[in-house]
Amino acid sequence: MSQLLDVTIAGISALQIVVPSDLAKGVLGTVASILMTVQSVIKNKSDFRAIVKKCETIGEILKRATKDTTDDNLPGYLTHALSELNSLVNDINNKVVSRKKQGWFKRILSVTIDRDQIDSWEKDIDSSLKLFDTEALVGIATRVEELPGITTRVEELTGITMRVEEVVSRIDSNLTSVNVLKYQPIEPPSRPSMFYGRDDLVAELTTLAVNGEHIALIGPGGMGKSSLAKAILHEQLIIEKFADRRFFVAYDDLDPSTITFETFTTHFAGALGIEITGADPLRPISTFLHSASALVVLDNAETFEEASALSALEKIPPAIAKIADIRGVILILTSRSRRNATDVLWRTMDIPPLDLSSAERVFFQTYPRARCSDAEEEIKDLLSELDFHPLSINLLAHTARQNDWSPATLLKRWNDRHTAVLNPGKGKLQSLSDTMQLSLNSPSIQALGEDGRRTLAIIAFLPQGLNDNLAGNLLPSLKQVNNICDVLCIQSLVYRHENFIKVLAPIRHCVQDSLPLVPDSTSLQEIRTFYYHTVEQCSEEQDSHANIIVSDHFNIERVVAFDLAHIPEETYRACPKFLCCLKWHLPRPTTLTPAIFNVVENSPTYEFKAYCLWNLGWLYFTLSQLTDVMKIFKAAGALFLATGNHEMVAECVLECADLCRCQARFIQSQQLLEGFQRSESWEYLSKPTKSRVWFFLDNARMYRFTASADELFVKSLGLKDHLYGLSPKIWHWRAKLYYGGDIVQVNERLENLLLQCTCTQVCFARCGALEGLAMVTFCEGRLSEAMDILQKIVDMFKGERSFYALWYTVLKAVVASRQGDHALARELIYKVPESLQFLELRSAFVFLHRSYGAACIELAAGAYDNAESHFIAAIEGSDIQGHLDFKAYSKRGLGEIAFAHGDFALAARCFTEIRSLCTEMGVPERHLYSCDPFYVLPDRFCAWSLFLEGQSPFANIM
Repeated sequence: MSQLLDVTIAGISALQIVVPSDLAKGVLGTVASILMTVQSVIKNKSDFRAIVKKCETIGEILKRATKDTTDDNLPGYLTHALSELNSLVNDINNKVVSRKKQGWFKRILSVTIDRDQIDSWEKDIDSSLKLFDTEALVGIATRVEELPGITTRVEELTGITMRVEEVVSRIDSNLTSVNVLKYQPIEPPSRPSMFYGRDDLVAELTTLAVNGEHIALIGPGGMGKSSLAKAILHEQLIIEKFADRRFFVAYDDLDPSTITFETFTTHFAGALGIEITGADPLRPISTFLHSASALVVLDNAETFEEASALSALEKIPPAIAKIADIRGVILILTSRSRRNATDVLWRTMDIPPLDLSSAERVFFQTYPRARCSDAEEEIKDLLSELDFHPLSINLLAHTARQNDWSPATLLKRWNDRHTAVLNPGKGKLQSLSDTMQLSLNSPSIQALGEDGRRTLAIIAFLPQGLNDNLAGNLLPSLKQVNNICDVLCIQSLVYRHENFIKVLAPIRHCVQDSLPLVPDSTSLQEIRTFYYHTVEQCSEEQDSHANIIVSDHFNIERVVAFDLAHIPEETYRACPKFLCCLKWHLPRPTTLTPAIFNVVENSPTYEFKAYCLWNLGWLYFTLSQLTDVMKIFKAAGALFLATGNHEMVAECVLECADLCRCQARFIQSQQLLEGFQRSESWEYLSKPTKSRVWFFLDNARMYRFTASADELFVKSLGLKDHLYGLSPKIWHWRAKLYYGGDIVQVNERLENLLLQCTCTQVCFARCGALEGLAMVTFCEGRLSEAMDILQKIVDMFKGERSFYALWYTVLKAVVASRQGDHALARELIYKVPESLQFLELRSAFVFLHRSYGAACIELAAGAYDNAESHFIAAIEGSDIQGHLDFKAYSKRGLGEIAFAHGDFALAARCFTEIRSLCTEMGVPERHLYSCDPFYVLPDRFCAWSLFLEGQSPFANIM
């Protein structure tokens, strides 16, 4: 053991000299100090054998992690991991040294350290070393954008997962992925200003959280669960342990009948300050939480625990369990329900009422007049009758103060209203209902007449509450609506927050129990009329109508969902148009999805439901949820077929086929369109629609090289009046270019066709012609001309259809790179204008295009490490989105890098996988890039060609 200590101490000391980082040197120095103390003083040295091995591992990790890196340029993720490790080894060293001092003080030459203490240190070191792996995942993902010589803000990072096998393999034998996240730190809510009688409970819960316990705070509405959780977030021990990673996820503004897994994760991500995209919304949340310890409060968890949608009940509890299993993450949930995620070991705490002393402090601080009266003892009895329920006490005190009741009047009013305080009923404390009723019966509320209750019911019905700025427009029959809201605020029945008048969740439940479940028919019709008119008037333009859609979107969604369930005919125009509005102005998953699918199918609803699904499909296409898009369009097509609307059946088939083509699934695309021509709908289609089917079919056939260029786009050439205008002619000549035709002739024909693209209706035809001409000049090496032509396309789409502006800017960057201007190329591809950042984060397709373009630029510049990172990101994104072409192109890039490094076996594995991808796409291997000339790698990267030709070093590869 002494020999092992000698060797390890020597190795650590040698590393301390070599590593450039002062922080790493400090860690290694402390580690050496621990081992020297063990060697010189500790009696039970053999018990430290595992610790010694861990110290060797620390040395190896720090040597690798800080290679060529000083503290000045140490990445943030390594700084965090090193700081955590430094804190740990210092703590261990202090405790070991303390034992050493005890030994000398007692004049004993050696001391013994308890084996359990040593085991706990071993586990702590293990945890700290794993943090290096987790931090490295996020750090390497970030490094994809923060490459040498490039200044990029964290806000510009995109939301697609990247795979880094070398790092991930240390965490899990399965391939794990990292999401690059757009992060905006979110401050936790403030500590409640009136918070009494919970000191011991806060201390107990704080200790549990610091010690790694997941906590479920259970109790009826208004018991102060949320206030308790907010107070815990601001305890000093919590701040020291979790710093700025203290999060509060509120679910009180959601309706259990409409909540979905998507809304659950969207709220969760929003509270973390991140944006999510991709098919798996849980993955970026997990990745973010893996990066460091975090305390997360899930407030009003009963909202999703009692969700109506079966899919939500199936998906949300396992998701919570996965989050709870992340090392360093502590969950606190508040709930009226005990249906907490069963796979989490919760420390369940039933929140008790206040004690008498605390209840009096709350009551008298709000209503001080009662303290100096003769009725003080009666007030104590009243508080006892309220069961010391915090919200009930607060409401009652506010009612008495605002109405200027004497204590005697207050007691009389209470006795007139109340006989049995507690009634189990539906599981809520009836004292809250009674207190609320007392508030409603107060003179100030009674003076409002029935309009007061009517307004309260409306506010409780709308998940966002009532828009304060639009109250008069939404409820024109309530002439005094603003005054009513003021009175309700005074009575603490509602509160104002960010231009909305809202109710606390406990009061909402009581309102819905005591008042009608939905507003009166007059109010509901007025709200419906205003919102639906706004939806009808909304367009892609960012105007006042669009602003209302953005501000009140959850309220509109609630009204539409209610109408879908009860009077779907009211939404025949509004529902599909509202989905368009979301697509234009606020793309997000919608709770309307299950409501639309649940619309009963019969003759009157077929077409309505079909158009709802049609627009829902386009919304999810905008969100890059491609699996959902295919399912939705197929369902819409079936309904259109039932109504005999064969033109829309064709549109659904075309979108599914084109989606396959965009994913480079050319065989499936071709099969869909050829099969459609044998369907019953085909004979009913107009000639323009048939022409479009042929056009899309030839788009798929073109990539497969199973027909000659002369045959392609011929059937759709004869029609001049269809939506695509001159596109068939343009694509016919582009196919000639891809198939090796006379490039001079192709250039001449495309220029002639461009001259015919003179009106806005042929915008995409003009774009297609310009892109074809840019390809011609690129292939001929006229790179400056190619740049100029691509800029014309970018200018076409500025302000509108930003997707295309960003797309062709990436191609400009590729051309600049081919010119040798790597600085310009990087500037074009990395510095995304702020106006387009939302698009880049939202669209997985744009991310893949941009990631692959960035990889090509770095490869051409010789920055192989950077190129490899981008290729890996593109492959991971391709796996999520199902894009085969980008995956094949990126595998080619990785193979070329491996070849350049002399790793021919790895290169061969990459190229062999490309063969499989070509077979799946239906593309001949030698024509992998034929239809995408901008994606071709520079000629000096020839390993793929050598592989296809079976030349050395691939001669023996089949």
